[in-house]
Amino acid sequence: MASSHDADTEGITRRKSLSALAGAGALALAGCTQSTGGGSGDALSGSINIAGSSTVFPLMSAIGEDFAAEHDQVSVDISSTGSGGGFSNYFCVGDTDFNNASRPIQPAEEELCEENGVEYVELIAATDALTIVVNPEADWIDSLTVEELAQIWEEDPAQTWDEVRDEFPNEEIERFGAADTSGTYDYFIESILEERGHTSDYQATEQDNSIAQGVSGSEYAIGYFGFAYYFQNPDQLKALGIDDGNGPVEPSLETASSGEYTPLSRPLFTYPSIESLGKEHVAEFARYFVEQTTNEDLVAGDVGYVPATEETQEEQMEILEDAIERAQE
Repeated sequence: MASSHDADTEGITRRKSLSALAGAGALALAGCTQSTGGGSGDALSGSINIAGSSTVFPLMSAIGEDFAAEHDQVSVDISSTGSGGGFSNYFCVGDTDFNNASRPIQPAEEELCEENGVEYVELIAATDALTIVVNPEADWIDSLTVEELAQIWEEDPAQTWDEVRDEFPNEEIERFGAADTSGTYDYFIESILEERGHTSDYQATEQDNSIAQGVSGSEYAIGYFGFAYYFQNPDQLKALGIDDGNGPVEPSLETASSGEYTPLSRPLFTYPSIESLGKEHVAEFARYFVEQTTNEDLVAGDVGYVPATEETQEEQMEILEDAIERAQE
């Protein structure tokens, strides 16, 4: 049985449910009393606390929901805090069992974990196509070059659309994007802005549904977030093709998987704490998570990311089993 803060998901599909839950930023999942796989005789019990990336949030929520349905004595609590917010405020100070991340852990975070005796392993969760969205009424734009995208989001950005391209309207650009605690923010700087910095002239949030709502409410708005949030709101938003030098390529599961969608395709991660893997219910959840990364119906169909390959899944399971063995010896 699942509940979330400020989100009523009864009677809607899981895909729509995930979209609604993502807007809430926190999710509490508890095993149902009439579960299909667990039941009252299930030996697993305990709580699992997860923070981190808003991009990974809908995937972790879907997997957590299925796991909780099979294990009625396990509760899974997931918060959308941003990758960096999760590492700095929760995971690396020992307060959570997992941290989700839309980019690899950074040196300062590694240092903080080390200072607090928090050891971890890095697991690949899926592949995302970081998506640039505008209002569906904006029929004057279908794509941007990487350089034009940088002009919109750099530290001293274009203020009106016609500054970006002459034929665009002389209207103020309204920006909605990830907060600076977000891995998506970090990745956007790394892949698009580099040394140009990121503007502070935008509506910053850790809740990706807030970005979707902001962009859908203004014809001259632009935003960026993980593909899952466009996938869940295709009628309210318009995704732009990105031209990295070989013509515009639209974000999709196919173009992210093939590597054609550059430079905005990226791996997504989760980091379990090795100490937490010493608890059987956490270890089993971690195994279940890795098993589900190749589940096309769930990862692609329900959430909107590219599933891991069988080869990647096997590699991740080996890494995880080594960590579990170390934790439980």
